[in-house]
Amino acid sequence: MALEQIKMPQLGESVTEGTIEKWLVKPGDQVNKYDALAEVNTDKVTAEVPSSFTGVIKELIANEGDTLAVGEVVCTIETEGGSTEEVVETAPEQPTAETVKPAEVQKHAGKVDREKGAKARYSPAVLKLSQEHGIDLTLVNGTGNEGRITRKDLLKIIENGEIPVAAQVEPNVEQVNLAPQPTAAPKTASVNVPVAVGDIEIPVTGVRKAIAANMLRSKHEAPHAWMMIEVDVTSLVQYRDSLKTEFKAKEGFNLTYFAFFVKAVSQALKEFPIMNSMWAGDKIVQKKDINISIAVATDDALFVPVIKSADEKTIKGIAREINELAVKVRSGKLKSDEMQGGTFTVNNTGSFGSVQSMGIINHPQAAILQVESIVKRPVIMDGGMIAARDMVNLCLSLDHRVLDGLVAGRFLARVKEILENITKENTSVY
Repeated sequence: MALEQIKMPQLGESVTEGTIEKWLVKPGDQVNKYDALAEVNTDKVTAEVPSSFTGVIKELIANEGDTLAVGEVVCTIETEGGSTEEVVETAPEQPTAETVKPAEVQKHAGKVDREKGAKARYSPAVLKLSQEHGIDLTLVNGTGNEGRITRKDLLKIIENGEIPVAAQVEPNVEQVNLAPQPTAAPKTASVNVPVAVGDIEIPVTGVRKAIAANMLRSKHEAPHAWMMIEVDVTSLVQYRDSLKTEFKAKEGFNLTYFAFFVKAVSQALKEFPIMNSMWAGDKIVQKKDINISIAVATDDALFVPVIKSADEKTIKGIAREINELAVKVRSGKLKSDEMQGGTFTVNNTGSFGSVQSMGIINHPQAAILQVESIVKRPVIMDGGMIAARDMVNLCLSLDHRVLDGLVAGRFLARVKEILENITKENTSVY
């Protein structure tokens, strides 16, 4: 037998670490090569870590909720080959599901003493279960590494109906002000936020931490500049509205306004390739492929899947990809490679009714375009006539290390020109 290591993989460009959100295996489980071992969150994707070997799970090195750098060992697997005796001597057998004792609980008792060195940190799954069932985690003995509480510990408690509840204490002003409230996750040392009775503390998930880290990096590293332009999309709206019912019946998905905007941006990027660039320290990398990142939000996270070679696709093809990627994000089926390779981001902020916003650049790209809500407004036309027109604001954030106002302004003007000339006569969605 031989003992092999599974390491934290690199699940995307510029990804340097990942958070173990949930283990899908336990010590003693038999796994095949490519079987999923764990769910991992990064700043770009939530993905499954596959096994590189066929064998038996020996030890889970990382706990749920732990953040590890790319290349760090997350677990070990015992495989065929080598000396069985050596492995037995050097790697003591880990408890299996049959040998693990159920979590012990105490009702109306003192708090559980954790093993020395163990951190009071809980996985999102444990926190969610404890909040749903009113379980005081400080009264639970965990069976995980170093006494960590696992999801199975709580499920056993719930099944047995032995819900540990802290003794009720009548609060007074002195206790509220001086006694710290129990928190779901450790606070950052540099942030001291007072918690009052009635406040709700929401645990920060791995995905949210990753988003925060990436946004902070972008704001700190890239000197942001902003531009906005008004676009008259009356003809585009009329053309799309004349097609949408027939298109949906024929194709099975919606023809959205957003598909027209993505197509216009990808066309303009071909004419202004410097906009399709990235800052690389001592050089600027102008990307050959035009891969448009689009933002798709869930209830508690933001994902940025990529439409590859958008300039080579029709409006119908782009609309199909927008629909398919959004479905994958919201069903949790988005793959890591579908988040990689983006060169320019287009964000549909108008879907929330926004009319003006300043986006944070998707590092390491050089720009992001916010497509705002289409609003009917009175506009002075040629000859002084006033007419109701469908207007939209396009808001561009740019990395001033890579791009200057001149080229950014020309790029926006070209996007405006393309959009204002979309009509039934000169534009095909196929």
